[in-house]
Amino acid sequence: MADDVVVFTMDDLPRLAFPMMESIRREGKLCDVTLRVDNHMFTAHRIVLASSIPYFHAMFTHDMVESRQNDITMQGIEHSALEALVNFAYNGRVQLDSNNVQNILVGASFLQLQSVKEACCDFLKNRLTPNNVLGILAFAEQFMCPSVTEAANKYIQKHFMEVSKSDEFLQITYTEIHDILSRDELYVTSEEQVFEAMLAWIKADLQERKDHLSELLKLVRLPLLTPQFLADRVAMVDLIKTSLRCRDLVDEAKDYHLMPERRPLLQTFKRRPRCCTDIVGMIYAVGGLTSSGDSLCTVEAFDPIVGRWQLAEPMKTLRSRVGVAVLNGKLYAIGGYDGQERLHTVEVFEPCSKMWSTITPMNCKRSALGAAPLDNSLYVCGGYDGVSSLNSVEFYNPETKVWTMCSNMMKHRSAAGVTVFDGQIYALGGHDGLSIFDSVECYNNLTGEWKEVAPMITKRCRLGVAALNGLLYAVGGYDGHVFLKTVECYNPKTNLWSYVAPMKVKRSRVALVSNCGRLYAVGGYDGVTNLNSTEMYNPDTNMWTTVASMCAHEGGVGVGVIPLCPSID
Repeated sequence: MADDVVVFTMDDLPRLAFPMMESIRREGKLCDVTLRVDNHMFTAHRIVLASSIPYFHAMFTHDMVESRQNDITMQGIEHSALEALVNFAYNGRVQLDSNNVQNILVGASFLQLQSVKEACCDFLKNRLTPNNVLGILAFAEQFMCPSVTEAANKYIQKHFMEVSKSDEFLQITYTEIHDILSRDELYVTSEEQVFEAMLAWIKADLQERKDHLSELLKLVRLPLLTPQFLADRVAMVDLIKTSLRCRDLVDEAKDYHLMPERRPLLQTFKRRPRCCTDIVGMIYAVGGLTSSGDSLCTVEAFDPIVGRWQLAEPMKTLRSRVGVAVLNGKLYAIGGYDGQERLHTVEVFEPCSKMWSTITPMNCKRSALGAAPLDNSLYVCGGYDGVSSLNSVEFYNPETKVWTMCSNMMKHRSAAGVTVFDGQIYALGGHDGLSIFDSVECYNNLTGEWKEVAPMITKRCRLGVAALNGLLYAVGGYDGHVFLKTVECYNPKTNLWSYVAPMKVKRSRVALVSNCGRLYAVGGYDGVTNLNSTEMYNPDTNMWTTVASMCAHEGGVGVGVIPLCPSID
């Protein structure tokens, strides 16, 4: 019979041993290496350094000159950082604060301590402010910290107005300000803010920077400025008045307003509004139907941060099959059906006053229409006037308060999906009273022409459409036989449609919006009942998840997103 074998294990030995080694080191005993930086020196144990710090592991376990030296001079690391990281090798702790974090990060990079470097990156990301973000961005780019670089860039875009008023902003280089002003993703409520930030940077060092004015003025989307601002502010700046190239840019912008026929000559980016996808918006669900089919004037709003719907101020008019769009931070409810007739009336909601008011009615009565904002105008497409499906299109100018007819769509489309994508109006699917379409057409408001693009994979009416991250999504709807939960997306670079993950629920009459990098499918009809549920799509994971249901609607809503002004944590 073999002897019994017992294995005793002391699981906490490493936890007890390292503090003892640290104590021995502090007493100056058994140390076998001295590290020198400038006039500072630190004694330590090779075995501890080699076992805890990759840089020393490579130094002491390979045939390097330092592996045989008792006294090693260090280059490329600051002495306080070396001291902190040698201590870390013994106790696994490093104290970070705003004064030492950059030195610690540089030292951790030098010693290949990735975990400490990541902790420093997290520290910096969590402490971005308008007054330090540009400096942190420059530091992160220099020392290859991609997560900090990404966080800083997003912060600059989200809080551009506050950042542009900081002392750091006035001190950045021409290359840096050129990069920032070039971005589509800047969050501004008006392009005027970009102009003023650019001009402030020029004036902060006038003699050195005045020659950059014309190149930076090109980055300001001058056609998006009002004619009054162009004439009374931009054109009156002495630096601009004395520069032929700057005057040409201002004249071109004035021509945009005065002579629409010249608009096709402008570069696309100059007239495309900036859009920051990191800004969270309130999702408003407008109008819709009761379970018995009656039209509603009810409005409710969903806060993605809180994850809850709550009642908002109701409209003045009952509206189902209503067109909804957001222009200049205002929510428009357009046309629809009040239970008696198709409507041409329009209401607008001001989030600041929380009040609805009536504006100029459309030229045509429309329900089941599509609505979308483009170039400071509000476009409505197709719909049903009580007799037939429509192919007519009209747009509203909030400055003149006038609705104007423009080029008809190629097809009569009721219950189509309409949205802005890639600087144009897209109309997807819908029906003409006889046939349901898979076709897609887009409108260029500079040329005034509609053209067909690749058709969807599936015929769809009463679908939801929205653009996100350079792709156009079509969700749900009805194909004439089946209520759909399938989802497909269009890539303009390949001119192809492809399926992505389907929704969890079949949804006809579904409303779709993009918000803060996600898609939200709101309400609808599954073939049996009206729906109050909401799903959210994450394009990174290609998954739909259920979020809070509406509290006051039972489907058939129109939706729009009003961006919230970002707060500084």
